[in-house]
Amino acid sequence: MVLSIHQTTSQRAGYRKILEGWAKAGIKYVEITDRVLDDFLKTDSLAAAKSVITDNGLTMVSGASVLQDFWNKNPGFDAQLETWKKRCEQFASLGSTKIYCPSTTNRKVTEEDYKTAPDAIREAGDVAKQHNLTGMIEFARSSTLIATLTTSLKLIREAGHPNVRPMLDCYHFWSGMGKFEDLDMLKPGELAHVHFQDTPDIPRELFGQQTRLIPGDGVTPLVRILKKLAEKGYDGALSVELFIPELQAGDPQEVATQIRTKCEKVMREANVL
Repeated sequence: MVLSIHQTTSQRAGYRKILEGWAKAGIKYVEITDRVLDDFLKTDSLAAAKSVITDNGLTMVSGASVLQDFWNKNPGFDAQLETWKKRCEQFASLGSTKIYCPSTTNRKVTEEDYKTAPDAIREAGDVAKQHNLTGMIEFARSSTLIATLTTSLKLIREAGHPNVRPMLDCYHFWSGMGKFEDLDMLKPGELAHVHFQDTPDIPRELFGQQTRLIPGDGVTPLVRILKKLAEKGYDGALSVELFIPELQAGDPQEVATQIRTKCEKVMREANVL
């Protein structure tokens, strides 16, 4: 497996400073997020955005397209699909082979919503396929639609689109309604991407975005999880996505150095580095 960092982790530094700082810290793989890219594009071009990646010897492993209530045919789906198309085009141009959207849904859903989900997944997959991308669903612990790995796998498999695959966010997985045994449901080679975080030793009811920790700083059984993922044939990126204010406002090189030191220790212990 390879270590990556998600731009949300250092988002206040801005697109260019984030990537340049991480590269100085020895990071080779990065995940681009739509919000940070959009801020860069207000004054610069997509070609320049790609140059920042390539000039610093970086590889983009995935891109985040954050859309509300995307993975079902809700009344706003067509407009959201247009944004998905835009992101697919952008991320493919930057050299990515993957794009994901979290299952951020907070309205009350019904069984009818799940009946429309496979069609929504297939339409998103068709767009991703046009750009040679793999689209991915990130289940989110607070989602009222897709909050667990089990639901994500069920819907993706029902849709049966070759360009849509599951991903795993360690924070959402360990802090949510799932259980460790859910990982046994993964088929060999099925998992496409992983977000890598730890969780504190506090009641899960108190968890929020900012309670994510650098891997190695908390109590999530990350070594056990990584060994299980390796058993399932996963050998891709472990992308560190954090929302810790002091890290987001910190010097990207210093932040990345701290993350790399702690993460590589966990990865070595799991024999995946």
